[in-house]
Amino acid sequence: MPEVIINGPEGRIEARYTPSKNLEAPIALILHPEPNQGGTMNNKVIFSLYKEFVKRNFSTLRFNFRGVGKSQGSYDDGEGELADAATAMDWIQTQNPNATHCWVAGFSFGSWIGMQLMMRRPEIKGFVSLSAPALIRDFAFLAPCPSSGLFLHGAEDEIVPAFALSRVLEKISIQKGAVIKDIFIQGANHYFSDHNDEMVKAINDYLDGRLDKDGNFIINDEK
Repeated sequence: MPEVIINGPEGRIEARYTPSKNLEAPIALILHPEPNQGGTMNNKVIFSLYKEFVKRNFSTLRFNFRGVGKSQGSYDDGEGELADAATAMDWIQTQNPNATHCWVAGFSFGSWIGMQLMMRRPEIKGFVSLSAPALIRDFAFLAPCPSSGLFLHGAEDEIVPAFALSRVLEKISIQKGAVIKDIFIQGANHYFSDHNDEMVKAINDYLDGRLDKDGNFIINDEK
């Protein structure tokens, strides 16, 4: 998992990248939690997400938002971080011009950024959103949600109660052909503390239902 440096809107973006040996492999972008609250690309949940997509033969990239680690710039409450994510997506697409499709996966703040990126990038065909900050951030832009994906949440989330996510999901309109799945892990908090194994299993089970061992959609499922 070599370190790479990407030229971003505010200067250097620090990243880790694992390319697939398959030149037509899909790509995945992994987005970390709140930069202004200690979130980094080395967060345990982010590293677990990263490993799951690498294991499925995706070309996979995770990076530090501006102002985190070696990434230059300063926290911008979402707007600048969305620009960072778009730049990172451009970079990994340039590295993988023959990629069959793209996924985005994020944790907390990163899930909010990832969903915004998905609305702007039609090549993103799937998402995994962990601990979506539904009580703190506005998800009204999902109108409609253009791709199928997974919302995974701790049933005992002390920062974003489960009911807050449920209310958001009830209001989200979904594009024809897209399916949103929501899973609540009993006993888990916002960070999935002591429930990392259950989190990983839920993600694995979901991806198993959509992708084969090489990361390709099952039965031509492109949503």
